[in-house]
Amino acid sequence: MAFRVARCLTRPVHRYQPRPVISSSLRRSFAASASPPGSDGSKGGDKLAARKKEEDDELITEDLLEDILEDPYDGDDTVSAGHMMLQQQRETLHYLRLIEHEMPKLVAYRKPFIPPTSATPLVVRSLGYGGEPHPATNKRVVVVAVDDLPLKDEAAIHRIKLLAGPRWAPRPPSDGGSSNLDNWGNGYIKISCENFPKPEMNLSWASDTLDRLIQEANRPGKNKLDNVPLDLRHIYSRARKAKKGEHLRGRIYSRPTIHDFPKEWLPPTATSDSN
Repeated sequence: MAFRVARCLTRPVHRYQPRPVISSSLRRSFAASASPPGSDGSKGGDKLAARKKEEDDELITEDLLEDILEDPYDGDDTVSAGHMMLQQQRETLHYLRLIEHEMPKLVAYRKPFIPPTSATPLVVRSLGYGGEPHPATNKRVVVVAVDDLPLKDEAAIHRIKLLAGPRWAPRPPSDGGSSNLDNWGNGYIKISCENFPKPEMNLSWASDTLDRLIQEANRPGKNKLDNVPLDLRHIYSRARKAKKGEHLRGRIYSRPTIHDFPKEWLPPTATSDSN
C-alpha cells in the first residue's frame, strides 16, 4: 500500500496546453478577404455565410472551455477581492448617475402639501422594500383618532372603545403614521390586515371593519355597554414590556408630553423682541 501511494505521488502531472482562440472579428476579416465568388448577395454566398456561422459556433467546444478554465494563473488578472471592489464601484457609479440625471425629472411630479381635513381622518400606512417582492408589502394599517369619527355622543365614544378592544390605545401609535405631537383626546384606533393577497383587499377590509365599529357604536339600544369599564390590560402589558415605568402609579394617562412644557420657559420670539 505504501508503494502504491508513493507511486501516485511521484506520477507526473500532464498539463494540457490551451488551444489558440481566435476572436470572431478576426475570423470575419479572414472570411471577408478570402470570400469566394457569389458571396455578394447571391444564394451561394448566403449558404456559405450560414455555414461559416455554424462552424464558428462549433469552434468553442466543451474541451476547449475546459482547457481555458484549466489555464494557470499568470498574474494578468486581479484576485476575487479586487473584482468585488470593482463591482461595488460600478454600483456606486450607477446610483450616482441616477441621482445626477434621473432625480431632477421627479420635479415634474411635485405636488403641494394639503393638510388632511375632518372629512379624511384616516391615516393609511403601507410598507415597501424598494420594489423588491416581500410578503409584508400587502399589509395595510389604518389609524384614526376617536375624536375625528362621526360619533353621536359620549356614550358612543365609550362604546367604540369597548368594541375596538386591544385596537384602541390612549396615545397615538408610534408605528401608525400619526404624529406624536397631536393631542391624545379620546385615543386612537389602529386596524391592520395582511390576510389577503392584494393590498387593496386588506385596506378594504380594515376600512369596512372601522365602518362597522362606528355603526355599532351609534346604534341605539346599546345601553348595556355604558356601565362596562374599559379593559386596559393590553395597555399595561405593553407598558410593562417596554420597561419604562409607565405602568406604575397611573402613568399611562399622565405621561408628560410636549404640550405640558411651560410656555414661560420658551425664549422670546422675534415679534415680541420687535415690540
